[in-house]
Amino acid sequence: MPRAIPRLPVASGHSGTVEAGLGLMPGLDADRPVAWFRGSATPGDAEVVRRTVETGVEAGLPVVGVLQGAGADIASGMDGLVGLGQVARALAGAAGLVPTVIVVDGPCLGGVALALGLVDVVVMTERAHAFVNTPGSSARVTGTDRLDPDLVGGAWVHHTRSGLADLIAPTLADALDLVADLLDHLPANNHEAPPFLDTDDPADRPSARAAAAVPHDGRASYDVRTVIEDVLDDGAFLELRPRFGTSVTTGLGRIAGMPIGVLANQPNQLAGALDIEGSQKGGRFVRFCDAFGLPILTFVDTPGFRPGRDQEWRGMIRHGAKLAFAYAEATVPRVSIVLRKAYGGAYIVMDCKSMGSDCALAWPTAEVAVMGAKGAVEILHRRELAAIDDEERQAKRRRELESEYEAVHLSPAVASQRGYIDEVIDPASTRSVVAGALAALVAKRERLPARRHENIPL
Repeated sequence: MPRAIPRLPVASGHSGTVEAGLGLMPGLDADRPVAWFRGSATPGDAEVVRRTVETGVEAGLPVVGVLQGAGADIASGMDGLVGLGQVARALAGAAGLVPTVIVVDGPCLGGVALALGLVDVVVMTERAHAFVNTPGSSARVTGTDRLDPDLVGGAWVHHTRSGLADLIAPTLADALDLVADLLDHLPANNHEAPPFLDTDDPADRPSARAAAAVPHDGRASYDVRTVIEDVLDDGAFLELRPRFGTSVTTGLGRIAGMPIGVLANQPNQLAGALDIEGSQKGGRFVRFCDAFGLPILTFVDTPGFRPGRDQEWRGMIRHGAKLAFAYAEATVPRVSIVLRKAYGGAYIVMDCKSMGSDCALAWPTAEVAVMGAKGAVEILHRRELAAIDDEERQAKRRRELESEYEAVHLSPAVASQRGYIDEVIDPASTRSVVAGALAALVAKRERLPARRHENIPL
């Protein structure tokens, strides 16, 4: 691929607000070619964007777009809507074939905004906005006062509430730096291997900081990112959607130079319980990694699914199934590590052995069971405890029963004996064990059944 940046042919009727090319993208500090477009796109520019996406797929190159203002073009009429439909189809056709990234650096409205939901990664600058309906239109239809654009579709709203923005940056230059970092972890297309990078960080380096970060008290909080960063090469972790679905942490890093995806429960948010947003976030991330051949490392520390009527009414079952489905269909190498708690249905969906994890590990502090000791004793021994009149004797007996339950049902050694865990490892050896497992799995290949497509629980 030449280092020059040839311009793609411009469609007839193009408004002249978008430039596009195939090669090195101006402003993107990445020494690799991409298919790119940039400018204040309107529906009249749809032909340029569509051809850029399709050319990127044909050339096997990532597609990177920068929208610096995009919205309705009433003058284009139905032609504009037809063009946006073609763009949507092109982006859907690119899914899983080449990485697709859009940076938003201004207002993005209407049908153009819907395109953001069709790409792999969205990066927004702090001055960006994205709306299907403008605040003015929403105010008129709902009969309310004019709505604040920042509160309806500002960058921070999409970063924290809607989950649309995977990354956020102060300026366009900062956003493009994030895109360059992202592309460094990804292959150009789904037929290539993720790019290996030499590192001076020894694969057998002890993970002492990770081992010290996890409290032995199962009720104590900690930041799982400390564990993740200590296990990864040079502590480098590109976290995606850090402020959405915060009970789950997702991002990219490397181990022994190999790019991987990392998914972990976050105990300092909801005690690591899985909720709707976390399940959505995790399921999409697993599918993203699987599409582009990134091995997946999963850190497990969850008491279960988040309880509550709101979660159940909003479809916790269906959304939780997204994460289970994503893991079940993933064919890339998968390593899971239970750090502390792995209870109930959440244990299942966090890449357990029976879901197809290639290497299921556990720390000595792990507890793998249907539920914790306290809840189990309340259910299993309710009548016995109720028959004890003296509160002090009752409390003593409860503690005895909880200790017995922990010894019999919660020990990782028991889970290992039953085949639920492959090995109980020293926490300080986590990095070296994971590096060895991924090296052994590097040639893993799975044959997929012939079908039109799977039916994931959307």
